[in-house]
Amino acid sequence: MADIINEAQRCLKCKKPFCKEGCPVGTDIPIIMEMFLEGRMDEAGEKLFKNNPLSAICALICPHEKNCMGHCILNRKGAPIKFYEVESYISSFYLEKAKLQRQADNGHLVGIIGAGPAGLTLAILLAGRGYRVTIIDSKDKIGGVLRYGIPEFRLPKALLDRLLKRMTELGIQFRPNTLIGPTITIDDMFRDGYDAIFIGTGVWNPNRLRIPGETLGNVHFAIDYLKNPDSYEGLGDHVIIIGAGNVAMDAARTILRKSSAKVDIIFFRGREEVTALEEELELAEVDGVKMNYYLNTIKIESDGIIVEPVLKIENEDGTITYKNDSEHPYKMTSTSVIIAIGQGALSNIVKNTKQIDTTQKGLIQTTNSGGATTRPGVYAAGDVVSGAKTVVEAVAATKRVADEIDQYIQNKYKA
Repeated sequence: MADIINEAQRCLKCKKPFCKEGCPVGTDIPIIMEMFLEGRMDEAGEKLFKNNPLSAICALICPHEKNCMGHCILNRKGAPIKFYEVESYISSFYLEKAKLQRQADNGHLVGIIGAGPAGLTLAILLAGRGYRVTIIDSKDKIGGVLRYGIPEFRLPKALLDRLLKRMTELGIQFRPNTLIGPTITIDDMFRDGYDAIFIGTGVWNPNRLRIPGETLGNVHFAIDYLKNPDSYEGLGDHVIIIGAGNVAMDAARTILRKSSAKVDIIFFRGREEVTALEEELELAEVDGVKMNYYLNTIKIESDGIIVEPVLKIENEDGTITYKNDSEHPYKMTSTSVIIAIGQGALSNIVKNTKQIDTTQKGLIQTTNSGGATTRPGVYAAGDVVSGAKTVVEAVAATKRVADEIDQYIQNKYKA
């Protein structure tokens, strides 16, 4: 607690807070710091929650070094303020005891498909405005990627259970284990009286390497592994992970916590081009992950992978090109291989719904910043629109969607 107070006291309360500008949801950091130091905990918690319903979650998993910390003016002379520590303390305290208020029921029903960051944010914002909200999700519990894609050691699932309790108090209904598309469709939902429908289903379709060996029994996708690591008991004593994003780091660190296996990460570029956050990469290395750079995987076998070295060539004009050294492939042995090269959107909804256009990557196409799709009354935001991004970016996008849906329904029912 003393360290948290010290962080708040270090804050310069800048008149032009760059930290606020660096936050995707514009958190008013200096004012929150003042409230905290003055003992106005409930007020600070309410302000954080109204601005970002997932504040308690973002405080734990945001890319702070890119957002608030990365923009802190103290970066110029020393250590930036760790606002997330203060935010976590306040938001967790608030979520434990908050009595959320909602406006009088306005008689309108909104359906939300997907209980991930975007869906949860929209549900809370619209319920607070008096809308009746139903969240429908294919999983048995709320959270989406927060529950089924981020390890417990990074995000305690009890926090999501606490959030569900607050949401239930707002009158939000949750229908689990229900896949929209093949059986129940968006057309069915409109028939049953939904005034608007939101799609926030995320990206759960793992990208393939499209090389020989991907169907073997020792091969798994990282996004599937993270859904329920305890069901993967046969990984053996040496796991190779192909890919170097945040999902790869989460999978690697989870394996190290749940087994005595050795973990190698294979990446076809150098350290400077790793897509994972620098902090996540460093923590993975501290945990014991071995990074292997400039290796291109060309085949998976039952006892390992075949790789080719990647040559980094500096051209005379200063540009960099890469070339696979196909003349010197070699084998790296392992008991299991996990593929972590990104994910795309599932097509259950769009294949069974007319008028919802998608991009070439299979993501839902929106026509404006408010998340309107090409079908009237249907909106979308989060990873299913943007591809895999951060939770706080999903919150920022969904706040705009809440205003858009509110305006759409009010205009629809004007006399």
